[in-house]
Formats: sequence, structure tokens, C-alpha cells
Amino acid sequence: MLQDWFMWFIAFWCVVMVVLMAIGGYFMFRKFLKKLPKNDGKSDMDWELHYIDETLHLWGEEQKAFLNDLVSPVPELFRDVAKQKIAGKIGELALKEKAKTITEDLIIRGYILATPKRDHKFLRKKMDDRKIDLTQYEQFF
Repeated sequence: MLQDWFMWFIAFWCVVMVVLMAIGGYFMFRKFLKKLPKNDGKSDMDWELHYIDETLHLWGEEQKAFLNDLVSPVPELFRDVAKQKIAGKIGELALKEKAKTITEDLIIRGYILATPKRDHKFLRKKMDDRKIDLTQYEQFF
């Protein structure tokens, strides 16, 4: 009787470990793919960091606080990655438009363009909380 219970416990534990390793492997593989160099010799992550470095001086404290507020619904485990991706997209937009400073408009457009469609509902909710009208940004959704 005890041996049967222990055998099932070990089998269950093996399944749990395989599932957890598969989940971890999935996220590690995604990060690996982001680090692979593209045709231009830089990876997606390299470009994100490049855009952030090039536009770091354009960010004010208000804009940083606004970005932090926007990414607050993201689980804390993924928040830094999400913030880097969004800041990279904002930096890319700022460089393309030759912006003098990072504006709220740039932050909102960068957030919309950098996040997957499934996460746009969180942005809409956050903007409703802040009483910001998103009608001018509908084309980016």
C-alpha cells in the first residue's frame, strides 16, 4: 500500500518537474531568439538598448514616472523586460521624428506599438483611470 502511494507520488513529481522545465525552457528560448543577430548584425535586444542609450537624455522624471505607471499592471517578474521593450520602441520613434524631448504622445504611441494586441486592454484601462482620451491613437491599436 505504501509502495503504491510512493510510486504515484514519484510519477506525479516527475510530471511536475518536466512541465516546469518546459515552461522555463520556453521563456529561455524566447530570450535566446531575441539575442540572435539579424541581417544587420544586431539583435532585437541590441537595437532596444541602442535606442534607449541614444534617447536617455530626452527622458524627464515625469516621463519616467508615466512609463512606470503604464507598466504597473505587468507582473513584477516581467516588468523590467516590458519596460525595456517599450522604452526601446519609444526611443526608436523619438529618433525617427527627431524629437527634442520624450512626450506623453510618444510614450503612448510607443507603448501601443511595443505591446501585443492582447495587452492593449490594460493600456485602455490605465488611460481611462488617468482620464486620457485615446481616440487620436485608435489607428495604432
